[in-house]
Amino acid sequence: MRTQRGASLTYGLLETLGQSIVIGDFDRNGFPTEAELCIRFGASRTVAREAVKMLTAKGLLSARPRQGTKVEPIAHWNLLDPDVTRWLMERQYSNKIYREFTEVRLAIEPVAAALAAQRANKADIRAIRDGLNGMRNELHDHDAALAADIDFHVAILKASGNPFFLQLRALINTALRISIGLTNKIAGHTASIPAHEAVLVAIEAGDAVGAEKAMRAILLESLELLASFQPETAH
Repeated sequence: MRTQRGASLTYGLLETLGQSIVIGDFDRNGFPTEAELCIRFGASRTVAREAVKMLTAKGLLSARPRQGTKVEPIAHWNLLDPDVTRWLMERQYSNKIYREFTEVRLAIEPVAAALAAQRANKADIRAIRDGLNGMRNELHDHDAALAADIDFHVAILKASGNPFFLQLRALINTALRISIGLTNKIAGHTASIPAHEAVLVAIEAGDAVGAEKAMRAILLESLELLASFQPETAH
């Protein structure tokens, strides 16, 4: 069993290397050898090996005999891995990934809201309402309002009764924390309470069509905001 310190060092190197891969630091000179990783980052061979193994499992790296370890093209990355999603969305030079992730949400969350209107029980409704109330009560605390907004959306995934949607909660949680934070910044305010309340009201009423439409409106607005956003660092 690895010690807590060993695990911490491994995850620290994983984070550093993952971010570096995503922004293209190794595109020109190739990925370092195990020995080079140890020297450059002051890591033990065990730590370096474990970090590389984890990045390989996420699809970012591959190792082949006599070819060494190389960075894989983005088409091979596990984009549903929360770490990979976060590294991509933390890149400062493009908002393309924000749009792409919101498009994925658009394909999933309106359907989840419609299913929630058909299947949600009292506990599910309470969890969604708690998220909305948190958004309303924490208007002047950006971080708390954002956390409540995420709780609202994740509660709807759960209320859909579809276990595949619920499996996405880690991904949704990670990406929403970044993407909603950005759209709130672009809009100059936290998420619309009335727009979110419309989703809850429709779910409570068992109105699947209304719930889907209300959720779709939230996400389409997010896409419009992202389309209008031109970061100064864009290349």
